[in-house]
Amino acid sequence: MPIPIIKRAWLESTRSGIVELDQDWNGGNLQGLTLDTGRVEFTSLGPAPSLAVGSRWGYVLRRPDRLSFILPLEHGCEVDPRRDRVYVAGDFNDWGKAVGNPDWEMKAAELDGESALIWTGTPEKILWPDRQRFKFATGDNLWLGLPDDAPNAVRDAGGNVNRYVDHFRTGRHLWRFTLAAELDLAEPHSLAADPSGPRSPLMPGGFFYELGTDLPLGALVSGNETVFRVFAPRARSVTLHICDDLSKVAEARRFDLARRAGKEGTAGVWELVLDQNMHCWYYWYGVDGVREGPGRFEPAAMVLDPYALATVDREGPGIVLERDWIGRADRSFRTPAWQDLVIVEAHVRDLAANAPGAKSAEANRGFSALRDWVENPNFYLHRLGINCVELQPLQEFDNRTPAEYHWGYMTNNFFAPESSYALDPARASGVRELQALVAAFHRRGIAVILDVVYNHVGEPAHLMFMDRLYYFQQDADGNLANWSGCGNDLRAGSTMAKRLIIDSCTHLIEAYGVDGFRFDLAELLGVEVLRDIESALKRMKPNVILIAEPWSFRGHIAGALRDTGFASWNDGFRDFVRDYVLNRGTGERLEYFLRGSPWYFAKWPAQTVNYTESHDDRTWIDMITENQGGNGSSPTPDDRVRTHLMAAILFMSLGIPMLAAGQDFLRSKRGVSNTYQRGDLNALDYGRLRRYPGTHAYFKDWIAFRRGPLGRLLRQYSRPSEGFFEFFLPKGGGSSPSSLAALYNADRSQGSARLLFAVNPSREDAVIPVGETAAPPAAWRQVADHERFYDAAGGPATLAAGDREILVPSMGCGLWLAEG
Repeated sequence: MPIPIIKRAWLESTRSGIVELDQDWNGGNLQGLTLDTGRVEFTSLGPAPSLAVGSRWGYVLRRPDRLSFILPLEHGCEVDPRRDRVYVAGDFNDWGKAVGNPDWEMKAAELDGESALIWTGTPEKILWPDRQRFKFATGDNLWLGLPDDAPNAVRDAGGNVNRYVDHFRTGRHLWRFTLAAELDLAEPHSLAADPSGPRSPLMPGGFFYELGTDLPLGALVSGNETVFRVFAPRARSVTLHICDDLSKVAEARRFDLARRAGKEGTAGVWELVLDQNMHCWYYWYGVDGVREGPGRFEPAAMVLDPYALATVDREGPGIVLERDWIGRADRSFRTPAWQDLVIVEAHVRDLAANAPGAKSAEANRGFSALRDWVENPNFYLHRLGINCVELQPLQEFDNRTPAEYHWGYMTNNFFAPESSYALDPARASGVRELQALVAAFHRRGIAVILDVVYNHVGEPAHLMFMDRLYYFQQDADGNLANWSGCGNDLRAGSTMAKRLIIDSCTHLIEAYGVDGFRFDLAELLGVEVLRDIESALKRMKPNVILIAEPWSFRGHIAGALRDTGFASWNDGFRDFVRDYVLNRGTGERLEYFLRGSPWYFAKWPAQTVNYTESHDDRTWIDMITENQGGNGSSPTPDDRVRTHLMAAILFMSLGIPMLAAGQDFLRSKRGVSNTYQRGDLNALDYGRLRRYPGTHAYFKDWIAFRRGPLGRLLRQYSRPSEGFFEFFLPKGGGSSPSSLAALYNADRSQGSARLLFAVNPSREDAVIPVGETAAPPAAWRQVADHERFYDAAGGPATLAAGDREILVPSMGCGLWLAEG
């Protein structure tokens, strides 16, 4: 047989590993295999066990007549076999038709000492024709993702990523070896199939990403001592650079950190102890190691400590801060219950830039300017009546100058407040200023959620200089994964990356008093990591608010998050309501969202965050306007009415309602879609409050109703009784099929008060029969229509006792109350 070609090779531990060949090898042992030109001897060499093959390729030919599909249940698996049924689906069994078919269900078993789900059957229709695609799916039609380094991944024309079965690689193309001595991870290693052949790099495998420590990390000041400690598992050397004056950075003192070798739980830890209190000194690291290949180091890079508590700017240096100086935030504010939340997503500079009494542009950029506005008696969000603000990212991000506007979704450090939002970043003033801002919101009765980005990093990518392999996802060829669209997806499942995320969130709660987090592109973090984050944060703050953006370019995990304590942004709600107000939806579909998107999306109502606009893409008014070019800066009368219908639907839907700042006064970006660096378009124009006072008042009244005594029927944390809702469609079903009426508390399971809501986005009046259930013993009182809320006397369109139908005008809605 011809000498095989090594495609790739990786270590399972420092004394064992796997060699992957270009095809099955049936020619006996790989006698010519050499490691590092023979410096280290092999003690064993043979075909890899089935679990190792299945973990890598998803299948293995266990005997000539038995092929097994294998899904390991550890190391980031998305399913729980006690709850989920999992099926093999592919070209060979008509994909979706296999889901739910017991003939293709995978069974729990132990394989090579670990738990796995396995399907075993004959190989004929699977191995031939060659390269048939497959994937694993749950009975709930959750299609499980692939590891980024899956060697048999293939993308179809629709952008779906699946595996394929290769009949030339069925198991004997993977061989396991053990070594007579441990290998040093800081040194490069390579393999060859014969001594004179080409060499393939030997990379760290799964065990490497489980390395970690529980030791405190960062610059740790205690009395007259400062400890510098970092985690850099493949470094050959780590050097501290430190000075007490920014003008003397070029003359910074240098100290070598020492590796804490041979101590339990300290693998990869480097440490230096200096006998001096270095509070407010400036520091950074140089990290050296292998200088070529996918795990290369850049020793000349100025590396910002991942645990730096403040930084001068995106490049560093970090600022040493004594934890006692930072202190602990006031914990007296009571975070609202999830079902009581009304959220506004906002940006620090957008809120402050045009605030009344604005100062100079420089002074109006950040935390202090926004705090002044929050404390103003006329503060916009306070007058709107919301009780929670979700601030776009404010951890150090990669704007190039303090004046440059940036959304903040390119994070450089997970602990430091954004330096350009601080009045004096060189003195770490942002710490006190952010503390004061959160406290000001709390005094207003407004909870603070931070939008946090842990799925990728900004430039310079300091974590990449600390260890590119450990911290970043790479494909089978060593290319950085890019499911975020930003080019450097974090390997969030590695032990210390996950700890970095948890430690960062913990610090933001302890030091700044924030109430919760919205995790950007949370699909890239993965359900298992999100569960661990939830567990850790709830131990320190049981009522912490946790929200996921449940998608990335790779997939969508809202369904998988149903059994966690995370709420999810509901993009289905967003897209449906945009279409619905333009009369492109049906009443039957609207029923699903009014119920709180139950079943697949939300297991309990407060698990869906309902919204119709966020920072991404165009604003609401630009998306639905009748104007050319999607420019809603001067909305038409119909644009305004449709916005009122949207508000009514949003606030009558079970779940957590979220607005984008300015949505209540028809904020427009003039049709521009991606405005992440357009501060001129994003800054709120408060003059529109005076131009569109009726729309602002309409939103304000809905928020007051939602948060008031009668809004309790809408503020559901748990799923209400089956008879809580009753829905009614228009007479005949053909004249206005998009219209709908909904009766809340129809079964009176939550007291005697009931609400009747009707909406009609079409250009025809709708007559909706409401039946016996809604026919009250006493009259209904109208609370609101598509233009206004009414006082206690009720509106003119009051339903009389015994009425069996209601008329909803074209592009109109109504809300009625019965308290008897």
